[in-house]
Amino acid sequence: MKRRSADARRGLLLQATTGVRLGEAAAEWLRYVRDDRRRRLSTVNDYRNVAGQLLDAFGAETPLEAIITEQVDRYRAALVADGQLSARTINKRLVALHAIFKRAQRAYGLSTNPVVGVERQPLARSGDFAVLSPPEVEALARACAGEQDGSLLTVAAFTGLRLGELLELRWGDLDFPGRVIHVRRSRTRGQVGPPKSGRVRSVPLIDPAARALDALSQRGRFTEAADLVFVNEVGAGLDDAALRRRFYAALDRAGLERLRLHDLRHSFGTLAVQAFPLSDVQAYMGHADIQTTMRYIHHVPRVDAAERLSQVVAAQLSLSPTLSPTPQISEELREPQAA
Repeated sequence: MKRRSADARRGLLLQATTGVRLGEAAAEWLRYVRDDRRRRLSTVNDYRNVAGQLLDAFGAETPLEAIITEQVDRYRAALVADGQLSARTINKRLVALHAIFKRAQRAYGLSTNPVVGVERQPLARSGDFAVLSPPEVEALARACAGEQDGSLLTVAAFTGLRLGELLELRWGDLDFPGRVIHVRRSRTRGQVGPPKSGRVRSVPLIDPAARALDALSQRGRFTEAADLVFVNEVGAGLDDAALRRRFYAALDRAGLERLRLHDLRHSFGTLAVQAFPLSDVQAYMGHADIQTTMRYIHHVPRVDAAERLSQVVAAQLSLSPTLSPTPQISEELREPQAA
């Protein structure tokens, strides 16, 4: 008994082990997010890639109990020192490792999660990002090598659709009389599924985007309701990597600064918050969290904010009753009367 107490005080008391190794725990976590949480296939594949990186680092045959907080923190520090990965990517690996151990606690009765005590890398959130103005979008479209690329980039900038949603857009999703695009599906890493939000949404089809799509609809083939809007020479979907290369080339020809193709979605967001209530912009862009939408407010504050607030204050002041001057107290009441 005394020996047991002494071992416990020295931290040498061995806890019951699960006998589970990291590779097995990672496989169980991937099964869980796929079958139980029903994550999109593209998301599961992304998780699988991250899990593979973790297994390379810690070893698939390593017992779960052998991985301690200090070891995980050394792994984090080594990634930081290497300088090859962004803070966001490092945190992504830590989050995945945390999830593997959290699942192991439920599935195998693991007593502790060593990742809990590891701090994440700080993320710089400036609230700023690159966008194109409407004239710049038109210049970019004119600089494209083909009409279809110009139309796709125009639609991206004026509807806010993600690239995967554009690549799976079909003519039957367009309601020209109602001036609406119905976003029903998306393509990610070659896999077709629902939009990122998991729900169909509708987006206003404004004039520049409608004109670009109408011009494409005049082509001689691949314009049936089930056909893709943006196609290669045989009517199949576009290669996104090749599209990005053509996009960068068009930016250079137009004399525009380099930005990501995804930044065309941001271009729509900065325009939309100037025309619609924030809740509408959230719905149009398919944001799950209103905080994601609010970054566009921070990026493009209302230029007439002071004037609008001044009008509210002026209106309130005009409705206020005029205050009467403070009555004067008579000298008779102010001074005590002589006896």
